[in-house]
Amino acid sequence: MRPNTLRALRRYHSYIGLFFAPMIIVFAVSGALQTFRLQETNGYGGPPPTWIVWLASVHKDQAPPRAPRAERPKAAAPAIVSEKPERRPVGEAKRPSPLPLKIFVALLSIALAGSTVLGVMIALSNRSARRVSLGLLALGTVVPIVLLWI
Repeated sequence: MRPNTLRALRRYHSYIGLFFAPMIIVFAVSGALQTFRLQETNGYGGPPPTWIVWLASVHKDQAPPRAPRAERPKAAAPAIVSEKPERRPVGEAKRPSPLPLKIFVALLSIALAGSTVLGVMIALSNRSARRVSLGLLALGTVVPIVLLWI
């Protein structure tokens, strides 16, 4: 490729990265939290902090959290009393633990957020394009917030 083409590609890559960097960081952090279901009551061990619930709602639903609807009372189901405890059918293998993959995904999320921060720092170190870089970062922060509330 020609040097001018590579230079243009680097510039466009930088601009796109700067614009999307704020949301990449938000989605990486919220994804890491959701990996361990920290937005749920049973995942956190009690009521989760509001900011975790808010991030999870934006991540999953692309909307701020809504107040839960009042549930209608359900008819009581007849209790089924089992004399024997349920057992796994013979020959059915035990499912592997999801914990190793969850740890890997959390590390991946941390690496993505960290790599994004490093990319922003590298882009901001270029003094000739710093004003444009800051403008794109600001725009990449404001646009999603405006779109969230439209």
